[in-house]
Amino acid sequence: MRRYEIRLPVSEGPLSQDREYCEVHLDGGWRRIRFHEYAEIYAIPGLYEQIFYDVLACASHRRISWTLGDALSESGDSPSSLRVLELGAGNGVVGEELRGLGIKKVVGVDILPEADMAARRDRSGIYDDYVVADLTALRDEERTRIARHELNCLVTVAALGFGDIPPEAFATAFNLVAPSGWVAFNAKVDFLRDSDSTGFARLVRYMIQTGTIEIDAYRRYCHRRSTSGSRLYYLAIIARKRNHLDIDRLPEARPGDAGVSPLLPVSATGG
Repeated sequence: MRRYEIRLPVSEGPLSQDREYCEVHLDGGWRRIRFHEYAEIYAIPGLYEQIFYDVLACASHRRISWTLGDALSESGDSPSSLRVLELGAGNGVVGEELRGLGIKKVVGVDILPEADMAARRDRSGIYDDYVVADLTALRDEERTRIARHELNCLVTVAALGFGDIPPEAFATAFNLVAPSGWVAFNAKVDFLRDSDSTGFARLVRYMIQTGTIEIDAYRRYCHRRSTSGSRLYYLAIIARKRNHLDIDRLPEARPGDAGVSPLLPVSATGG
């Protein structure tokens, strides 16, 4: 696969994660690409992997898969029994890892048609189905298409927060998975603290307190390096689903009074 000349910003101070960018040498000139411009990145074969995995040493695709695999092993469940809905599937990097665990069925969902195109181009055969849909406004035919796979596991990696996948979309995907199914996701540590403004701290806390999920494992780890070289810490969460969520009664995000997340013991709050 083609390799690109990539340079990171050096003249600026640390950027917030949703403002990070790099410059890529393409067609005889340098193009600035913001990391959250996924459609633009997916359109260039191999660029996503080179930026995030080669240059920035992203580890989430493997860490979530490994943590899920460990939880399955300890519970006595076989990976081959899972039928996975991967939310924010992108170009198939995570789907490939899930297949490597021995999971037989993976259904991808992403809001970007460019993600579907990239998955077909780069990892043909990874997904049993790939649905391009907005889960905050899911159409009946899209819901039926996803539901026919009788899914019993939800996986989403490095896609929550920053406005990419709002809590309502996560909740819709969650409800497409059978009760007693598995849920595996990660989020930036900051998004699971009481100061969070994205709504995920409150949603996760609500799901725990209402018995909607039962936490099986969580693990703090370095997601990747920032463009300035610092470590970005995420929390991997593996849980069992116990009930559906009432979409109309999701807790509102109110920064400052979400409460300290029970997922964050003292040892997991650094970074």
